[in-house]
Amino acid sequence: MKFTCEKSILQEGISTAQKAVTGKSTMPILNGILIKAKNNEITLIGSDIDLSIETKIKAEIIEEGNIVIDARLFGEIIRKLPNDVVSINTIENNSIEILCQKSRFTLIHMNGEDFPLLPSINENMIFSVPQRILRNMIKSTIFATAQDETRPILTGVLFEINNNNLNLVALDGYRLAVRSENLSTDNVISAVIPGKTLSEVSKILEEDDENVNITFTPNHILFNLGYTKIISRLLEGEFIRYNSIIPEEYNLKVIAKRGDLLHCIERASLMAKDGNTNLIKLSMEEENMIITSNSQLGMVREELNIILQGQSLQIAFNSKYLIDVLKIMEEEEIVMEFSSSVSPCVIRNKEINNCTYLVLPVRLLNS
Repeated sequence: MKFTCEKSILQEGISTAQKAVTGKSTMPILNGILIKAKNNEITLIGSDIDLSIETKIKAEIIEEGNIVIDARLFGEIIRKLPNDVVSINTIENNSIEILCQKSRFTLIHMNGEDFPLLPSINENMIFSVPQRILRNMIKSTIFATAQDETRPILTGVLFEINNNNLNLVALDGYRLAVRSENLSTDNVISAVIPGKTLSEVSKILEEDDENVNITFTPNHILFNLGYTKIISRLLEGEFIRYNSIIPEEYNLKVIAKRGDLLHCIERASLMAKDGNTNLIKLSMEEENMIITSNSQLGMVREELNIILQGQSLQIAFNSKYLIDVLKIMEEEEIVMEFSSSVSPCVIRNKEINNCTYLVLPVRLLNS
């Protein structure tokens, strides 16, 4: 195998394929990137079996072939080379030679034939969504996936299409995030995608209106961005029926400026870091929300002007969960709905009804 390629193009390709290489695999070959040189393009593939990423880059192919190179070391070498044309060719003793200006590396490679095949996916039934919209939807929900593996289904995000709507849903037992977009498709789909996959997908998606084509099979999902394909297994099991968790009625409704509320809670949380609960208390009375927190080191009191409809209420939260939600929302004004001091709080945009967040309160001893 022998080819030449611009360093910046090669580096970007490696960086994309590398996102699927965890370095934790028991199969040594999966710590590498498969490089295929054919038809004046290089195909780079990284995989950990659950997630595979294939990306194609333009190069000048002098001799075709395929090899596997250690992903981390190869990535580091290319990144540190001068910004010029890189020449790569196989030499004896299962090695490759990397040349750029006056730099020369030789690296042991593995046999490309030993690299596991990607799942074959028939791209018949596909639907498309603009990359920018999907990227925003992932960022708006992924923070609420469970981090521990006790209930594996909750480490994923529900990908649901029905009634011309695409919904992404994540929950971890303490909070729920739902983000919706209108989509002109008759497909009906319900599948749970690992949070790790969507995290990597969001890094590859561009902030533009170019479409990403999505295909589902019973066990896999394929995101096709043209030059890059991301294939992931789906999580097995039934996702929680999230609609039944969201309260339909409330006794108290608060309209607040999102930025001001976020800053107040961030300041109050400085005092709440004593212990692991990050506990802050919210008191809603007339036109004010009083936010307090105290610890062995001292106390803090913040006051915020709000529009309040309904009874006054005292309720406590883990401040981290509120901050996560308020940081991700985009509108200037938000609506918070409360039923009681022990019931979940529902948070929505004031204007555009495209997201719903639910946060469980912390029970206080006297409530």
